[in-house]
Parts: sequence; C-alpha cells; structure tokens
Amino acid sequence: MTMDPTIIYVLFGTFFLLLVIGAPITVSLGVAALATYLSLDENPMAFVQIAFTSVGSFPLMALPAFILAGALMEAAGISKRLVDIAEAFAGPITGGLAAATVFACMFFGAISGSGPATTAAVGMLMIPAMANRGYDKGYGSAITASSGGLGVVIPPSIPMVIFGISGMGLQPPPEAVAEHGAFQTLSIPKLFIAGILPGVVIAGCLLTINFLISRKRGYRGLTDHWSYDQIRHTLRKGVWSMLAPIIILGGIYSGLFTPTESAIVAIFYTLVVGVFLHKELAWKPALRTLETTTWITGRVLLILFTATVFGRLLVEQQVPAYIAEVMLSVTDNLYVIWAMIIFFLLFVGMFMETLAAIMILTPVLLPIMYMLGMDPVHVGIVVVCALAIGFQTPPLGENLFVASGIGGASIEEISLKALPFAAGSIVALFIIAYFPQISLWLPSLLGY
Repeated sequence: MTMDPTIIYVLFGTFFLLLVIGAPITVSLGVAALATYLSLDENPMAFVQIAFTSVGSFPLMALPAFILAGALMEAAGISKRLVDIAEAFAGPITGGLAAATVFACMFFGAISGSGPATTAAVGMLMIPAMANRGYDKGYGSAITASSGGLGVVIPPSIPMVIFGISGMGLQPPPEAVAEHGAFQTLSIPKLFIAGILPGVVIAGCLLTINFLISRKRGYRGLTDHWSYDQIRHTLRKGVWSMLAPIIILGGIYSGLFTPTESAIVAIFYTLVVGVFLHKELAWKPALRTLETTTWITGRVLLILFTATVFGRLLVEQQVPAYIAEVMLSVTDNLYVIWAMIIFFLLFVGMFMETLAAIMILTPVLLPIMYMLGMDPVHVGIVVVCALAIGFQTPPLGENLFVASGIGGASIEEISLKALPFAAGSIVALFIIAYFPQISLWLPSLLGY
C-alpha cells in the first residue's frame, strides 16, 4: 500500500502536539492540515476551497435548525409536558422517577438531536424532582447524564447528519465491491430510521440497571398503582407535544420533506404551539434560544471547516486503506474487528467532542468496514452510539457537566455513579454492532 509516512508524521504530530499544549481542536486540526499542505508543496488556496465547500452543503442547514427547534421547544413548555407524560407512564415501577427520566430523554431526543440539550431540558425538571422524592442527588444526576446520550441516537440526530455528510462522499473501494457486490447507499433519512431500534435497546439496558439499583436502594415508584385518569390527563394536556416528533419524523419517512426541511417545519410548529396553543413562549426566552443556536452552530461549523480538510488529507494519503490492510493482516474475524473499533471509539469519545470525532474518523473507519462488507448505515449507527457514551464519561463528558450544574453534585460523584449505566450502554453497543438487523430491519421494512 503506497503511503508516505513523513506526511502522516507531520499531520498527526502537529495535531497531537497542539492538543497537548492546550490549543482548541479547531486550531489543532487547521494548523496540522495547513502544515501538511505546505510540506507537500500544495497551494494553500486548495485548503481554503475544500474548507469553504464543506460548510456549503444543503443537508448541513439542518444543524442550526434542529438546535433552534430543540431550544424553542424547551422554552415553549413542550419538554415539560413530555416529562409529565413519562412520569404518568412510569407509575408504580421501582425507581419510577428515574425510569421516567429515561423515557423523557427518549421523547425529547426525538426532537432536539443533541445530547447536552436533552440532558439540560430533562434535567432541569427531573433532577430536583428526584431529590425531593429521596433519591441520592448524585444518582439522579448520573442517570440523567447517561440517558441524555439518547438524544443523539433517537432521531433526528445532529451527529447522524454529520456522519451522513462525511460519509456520502466516500465511495466503496473497487476491491470491496468486487468481493461483496454493490453496497447500499448512505442517506440521512435512512440513518434516522436505523437509529430508532438501537435507541430502544440502549434505553432498555439503562432501565434494567436503574431497576436493579433502585430495588437495592429502596427507591419506590411514583404511585402505588397506575392511574389511568392521570395518564389520560397528561396525554390530553401534552397532545401537541407528542405530535412534534410524529410530524418531524413522519414527514421525513413519508417523503413529504427532507431532514433539512423537517427542521424548519419543527421550528414553525413550535412557534405556533408555544405562542397560540400553550401560550408560554415569551419574547425574552425566544431571543435566548437564538443566542444558544448561534453559539453551538458557530462552534460546530468551525470544527467542520477544518476537520473536512484533515479528513481529505487522510483519504488522499491512503491512510484508511493502510489501516484496513494492517487490521485485516492481524485478523479477519468481524467480531474481533468490531470489538477493536468499539473500544477505540469509546476511548476517543472520552477525550474528543463527538462531532469532531465523527468528522475525523469517518474517512478512516468507513473504508475499513467496506472491505469487510459492512453496510455504511449500520457502521454510522455504531459510531454514533459509541461516541454518545462519551457524553457520560470523563474527562470530557459534556452531559456530566450539565447534570452537575443543575443538580449540584460534583463531577467525580456523578462519574462514579454513572459507571453502571456506562457499562450497560457498552453491552447494548456490542449487541447493536454484532446484530446488524437491529439497525437495518426498520429501513428495509420501509423500503429504504
């Protein structure tokens, strides 16, 4: 395999050196890529052109729109009603309030597409409620931080949008096509559909662990029995909130609109519900959602700007093909390779921001999995699920910081109490990776 090792030393050496001395990841990626371009005697203008093209794609418009939709739904009272519905359904289940937190994160994840946003929206309501019901403050924060990762697995998902954009330009190597035949096309709607059942699998593992811990600690259910009047009342009160994910996802899957257009529909729907139906969306909170959207989107686009050039250099220098050759020379056992990739992703997720990791690693991992005949949609789901666990693992663990800020427990305490949930999520991740039909059955059923 032809690969100039000097270029790799320059690219990765500069990148890791800058990270070690504390440079932001955007600067580290950009300077490393530029240094490599100069060492290749390439025109630096190509660097700028590639970077500019990366932020001009139509699917990327969904990013700020979904962020804004999620922030508006919290301000419009939609997230509060979703939490009320989750609590009513949890009823007498042991550890019911914590179980309701998991369900609420699933509901809100079907709107926001962001892990930290889901943790913040649900945590503001559930962490104090759990503390009032006698739950340990650290435990309440830990399960909220762990469940917040569902926000990027349950569609719509911002990381899935980024994976789709990063992977669409990567064609299967000719030798992979010759050996395994034609591959399924990668699309964002298909990734969204594929994320539903894996999200349910992860939630099921979290609920199981919560039940076992709650039974041991004596955390009782919210009520002695299910109240059908209460369930009916919360459903009636939250009907407009429940319709939000149905309209967003139903529109995408039925072909009425693209994921990008669905995000705009979500914003319009939230404004109508918040202003005219719930009458809770005030002017100042609405303006704050614009500030939040601008800040998060700007940060992501800066990373995308430089990560695209970094990824392009990896592909041009045949780094993915070289790594694939090395891995396949060690073993061609698919399960062993999946295990190696999963542990690598879990390690990366502990130290690197999720979207940056996806943009950097997709050009490396996807060609490897093509050589093994794996469906790119299944690969995308495993990558997103693995990196989602990084939201609840230190030192980066964004969800831990959000939950700590809301609940007041220390990062160390929350991290320790989140370990069983992280272990459960990893078990779920291996199940998802080793049984591709969990991801691929629903898209095939719907004709994707």
